[in-house]
Parts: sequence; C-alpha cells; structure tokens
Amino acid sequence: MKTIDSIPISKISRATKLVSTGAKVGVNYLKYYGDKMVNSKEDAKERLNQNNAEDIYDSLKKLKGSALKVAQMLSMEKSILPKAYVEKFSLSQFSVPPLSPPLVLKTFKKYFGKHPEDLFDTFNATSVNAASIGQVHLAEKDGKKFAVKIQYPGVAESIASDLALVKPIAIKMFNIKGKDSDKYFKEVENKLTEETNYLLEIEQSKAVVEACKHIPNLEFPNYYEDLSSERIITMDYMKGEHLSEFVAHNTNQEVSNKLGQALWDFYMYQIHKLRKVHADPHPGNFLISEEGKLIALDFGCMKEIPESFYVPYFELAKKESLEDETFFTKKLYELEILREDDSKEEIEFFSAMFHDLLSLFTQPFHNETFDFSDPNFFNQVAEMGQRYSKSTELRNMNGNRGSKHFIYINRTFFGLYNLMFDLKAENVKINNFINL
Repeated sequence: MKTIDSIPISKISRATKLVSTGAKVGVNYLKYYGDKMVNSKEDAKERLNQNNAEDIYDSLKKLKGSALKVAQMLSMEKSILPKAYVEKFSLSQFSVPPLSPPLVLKTFKKYFGKHPEDLFDTFNATSVNAASIGQVHLAEKDGKKFAVKIQYPGVAESIASDLALVKPIAIKMFNIKGKDSDKYFKEVENKLTEETNYLLEIEQSKAVVEACKHIPNLEFPNYYEDLSSERIITMDYMKGEHLSEFVAHNTNQEVSNKLGQALWDFYMYQIHKLRKVHADPHPGNFLISEEGKLIALDFGCMKEIPESFYVPYFELAKKESLEDETFFTKKLYELEILREDDSKEEIEFFSAMFHDLLSLFTQPFHNETFDFSDPNFFNQVAEMGQRYSKSTELRNMNGNRGSKHFIYINRTFFGLYNLMFDLKAENVKINNFINL
C-alpha cells in the first residue's frame, strides 16, 4: 500500500483539502445530470455515489484524524448510507494508507523524546495496521513481541477545526435546529479529544481488562506505561484475524455462536454492570485468535452512562413499556426525544416514529435468546432506516432532539448488532451477563 510522507496539519491546509473535494463532488453531479439523460436514473445514481464516495474517502484518508473518524462512524450506518459509501468508508476501520517509515521515526522521536531503537531491540517502521487516529507497528524487546500504536501528527490539535468544517454539513443532513444543538457537537468533540489522549486510553484499557477478564472466550492485551506516552501506546502483540476477515471464510456455526455470546456478554456486562462501554464496536477493533477466542482492542472511546439516561433508556427496551402509552410518553420526555416546545404535530410524529423504531430495535431484549443470523430482523432495520432517511415529513421537523448520550450509545448498539449479524451468531443468551 502506498505510504504518506506528510499530513495537512494547519486549519487552512485542511480546509483547502475539503474545499477541493467539494469541487470534485460538484463535477460528479454535473456528470450525473448528463449520465441520466442517456442511461437509467438508477445506474446514473449508482455511478454518482461511487464517484462521490471515492473522492470523499480519498480526501479523508489523507487528512486522517477526526475527519476520517467521522467516515468510520458513518460506515456503520449500513441502513442509511448508500452501499458505495458504506463499502468505501469501511476501509477506514483498519485499512488506510500509513505514514512512511521516515515520518514514523520522526513522529516517534517527537512524541517520546527517544528513537524506537533506544526502547526496543527491534522496531519495524513499516506499519502493520493503519486506522483513523493512529497506526500500529511491531517491535520486540527481550524476546517478547509488542504492538506499538503511534498517533498521526497534528490529529489532536485539529479536532475542533475539523468538526467546525463538518458542522454545517451535519446540521443540513440531520435537520438540526435550535441554539442548543451545540451539545451534540461538543459531545463528539470531547470524545475525539479523549481518543487522542493515549495515557487516558491506557488507564481505561487496564480498567476494562481487569473488570472483564473473567468473561469466557474473551482475551485482551496487556499495556505498558513505561513504553508509552501521551501519543504512543505499547501493548502485547495479539495474533489473530480481523473479525471481518474471519467471517468471510468461517463455516463453523459452533464457533460463531461462541464468539457471538462472548461479544454480547462483553457489551452487556459493561453497560449493565460498569455503566461504561467500549463505544467503538467495529470489525477493526476485534481479532479472532487461532483458538477461536475473541480479542478486544482499542479502548480510547469509552462512554460513561449516567443513571439519568440509563434508567429510562432501558425501561423503554421492555415490551410492556412500549404497550403503555402514558409511561412511554413520559420516558420520551425524560430522554429529551419529546420537547416542551413541541407542536402537537411534532409530538404525534416523533411519538409514532420512536415507537416504530424502539419496537423493532429492542426485539433482542424481549427474548431469552435471540438469533442474530436472522436476515429478516436486519432487513427490517435497514428498511426502516431507509424509510425515515427519505421522509419529507421528517425533514420538515426539528431534528434537534434526544439526549446527547444517544450519539455514542446508539452508535454502540448499531455497531454491536452489525458485528453480531456478521458473525451469524444464533441462540445468544440475552441476559447471560447476570451470571458472570
């Protein structure tokens, strides 16, 4: 894979890159208008999506950082984004152009104050895995293998300016109105800032490992503070396949069920016991070991779940709550889905919309066991997502609603459901975490 010798760091250089990408998208639309005159509208739209997805991703992968992280988050929205975008943006999960070896060595020296050879017996300056915020290198010391994650230069400093550029697009996409919309952007900015603090990530990683190491069929690396810094993390090298690579060839249903149960238990234990969850469940953060165990990585994005959100959120996951209109409406207000300044039309629309969404999305919690390999459930989720994304009525409503905590909790569940479906896990015990 081609490497990168530099990353745009200044606000102006990053903004210029995004503006030039916007110009390319504009040209693609001009081509589309001509294309649909001589070809079918569907074929022309598919080519437009492919061209736009390629140009946008090509820009984001060079910018890296929060810009690329947004693409990674969007890649999990399989039911909303066109297929071309999902396929292209999914590359941001574990396969993006890495920094060149000379830039890696320069960056390591800048962040640690020493050369890699001063700390390790061997250090491979060619990356084995590159993602949105950092890339991973192999190293050895005293006969032991390590994975060394190095943050891309300028990533931490450019978060606020990157999000400022993305904000107008997001406001238009999600029809966000009202002066209090900043709470959503601040939530994302704070989480991205935390993800660039590798000392915090080490602290969070060790806490998760200690709390969850007893869960069957689940493994974690150890982390080493003396070989780490605010922008560099050293951990055990864990041998295994990325989850997405594993599911592409796995035919053993028993292994799928075992991995699915481990993944589900891991998340339910965090949510219900720890009130804090690994809010970045995408295939690049999980490996499958040769022994068929799940290896969990990368705990930079951890979301605390306050009691004021946890209680009404999971009360609405109960079937009886959905059947009690008065109770249901009360919880919608507690979760800020319904607002005191809503019109009668908005109250009726969003009450019906979220009743539809929750009735479907909470189905796993209405059963003792659930079959995550069932395509009908995921097809219904996809169909509903498509229906509301195209709703003209929804576009006329104020989309600024819902607690800020929804952003990462919903992201967690969307990602978890997608991983469970990828694994084709059957007969998963929903409340097994209670016995752990």
